[in-house]
Amino acid sequence: MDPMAIPRPTKPKADAKPRTKPAEVRREELLDAAEHLFLEQGLAATSVDEIVTRAQVAKGTFYLHFASKDALVIGLQERFMVRLQNAIEKALARKRADDHRGRLRAWIQAGAEGFLEQYALHEIVFHEFRPEDHKPDRDNVFFVSFIELLQAGTAAGAFDLSDPELSGMMLLHAFHGAGEAMQAANTSVARKHLTKQLETFALRVVGVP
Repeated sequence: MDPMAIPRPTKPKADAKPRTKPAEVRREELLDAAEHLFLEQGLAATSVDEIVTRAQVAKGTFYLHFASKDALVIGLQERFMVRLQNAIEKALARKRADDHRGRLRAWIQAGAEGFLEQYALHEIVFHEFRPEDHKPDRDNVFFVSFIELLQAGTAAGAFDLSDPELSGMMLLHAFHGAGEAMQAANTSVARKHLTKQLETFALRVVGVP
């Protein structure tokens, strides 16, 4: 038999695409599928089977990324915070580092807008979901960034706060209540008015006339 006639295995093309997606992409697809289903039919009514079907993956793939449905919801909470924080960071980037009052106003405005944009998801993953191992507010990036803003303003003498962390925690709870009022207002004029009132309130709390 002619050895030259034996077919040789062909090498894969250098630009051939991998058959499997990167883990971070697959994880985002599972979060996207869950988010859409939760918004469509609620948290309790959505099963892991429905999530993997929507994401077009095997059930085993789900458990490679999340230990349980609860773990996935916590992942959605974290992504909610990251999205909100990214919007705030963009707003802060347009302010000078030493413009502490302007940065506080920008933080409030961007935070209010971001909260309202994701309001429906917030109600599901933070209000409907009640994990046993609930983490305190101070553990999330959103809270940390706000405290750092207050600490910087206090250190520079722009704010008059004896305890920036405690003040920040109380302000964030006040912001949440104002956000609920903004959502209920349902008009852009009313929301702008409430945002302005929130800015005034926050500036008074930090000691700005």
